[in-house]
Amino acid sequence: MTHAGLYCTPGAFYVDPNTPVARAVITHGHGDHARCGHGVVLATRETLAIMASRYGDDHARTVQPLGYGEPLTIGDVRLRLVPSGHILGACQVVLEHNGQRVVISGDYKRRRDPTCPAFEAVACDVFVTEATFALPVFCHPPAEGEIARLLGSLRIFPDRAHLVGVYALGKCQRVLGLLREAGYDRPIYLHGALKPLTDLYQSFGLEFGELRSIAEEAKDDLKGEIVLCPPSALGDRWTRRLPDPLPAVASGWMRVRARARQRGAELPLILSDHADWNELLQTLDDVGAPEIWVTHGEEQALIYAAEQKGFKAIALDLLGREEDDGE
Repeated sequence: MTHAGLYCTPGAFYVDPNTPVARAVITHGHGDHARCGHGVVLATRETLAIMASRYGDDHARTVQPLGYGEPLTIGDVRLRLVPSGHILGACQVVLEHNGQRVVISGDYKRRRDPTCPAFEAVACDVFVTEATFALPVFCHPPAEGEIARLLGSLRIFPDRAHLVGVYALGKCQRVLGLLREAGYDRPIYLHGALKPLTDLYQSFGLEFGELRSIAEEAKDDLKGEIVLCPPSALGDRWTRRLPDPLPAVASGWMRVRARARQRGAELPLILSDHADWNELLQTLDDVGAPEIWVTHGEEQALIYAAEQKGFKAIALDLLGREEDDGE
């Protein structure tokens, strides 16, 4: 641990540092993990494209793309990236040195996601895990059921525009993919802030059917339609352009009623891009690491549960790991 975050001494690089460093390995494109100003950035091709979209092509002095499973030696460390199932391009960092293996998970989920490869469990000696939803209350329902609730509300309220708050990176595109998989074939309307990253996903071959800009439609034409927007825009004046909008929010935090009320969600959709409590515990068993390092979230609850399972567990108390923009 250093002031900048996790540092790999024999490889002379950081993983998801919170300040500019000479060499960084980035697990995914959310702002609490991917920051600009580094000298060299190693990440998947998709994550580098996300960083360029968010920060500009000059976000780092040099970029180094690495595909899933491709081995690379840096200093005395053998490194490879494997899917974490979080968002497009998200990875776990697998480090091997002197017969020991450390896996740094970044953020991850264990549910299937039509927009990114599934989490890959890698046996290791030390597993560095997040703990965003590491409390027993967080048991996420099936995503397909939450999408069915949204479509059911459309049938019940055919004259209301359904305004769904989604994060621009990951959640928006996952909701689009799930809606299409559920058979919803009508146009889906996007707030302008969601378009750049959705276009980026499409540039990597993901298809979301017909998408339209909200700015181009008359008010009456949006009755009974689905409109996606950033959660921060749910209470903005522009929503007056919509016919009797029904506000919904897609987030793992919608399990907490106070959070749903705070966001103004008439229809809270529990859709998380992080592992829930049961999946976190299952992952500890799957990777089988005798030592667990917990980076951010509900550290103490997960540490206690890990110790009850016979693992050695410690909290790293990383700085700069607030709630991200893909919860």
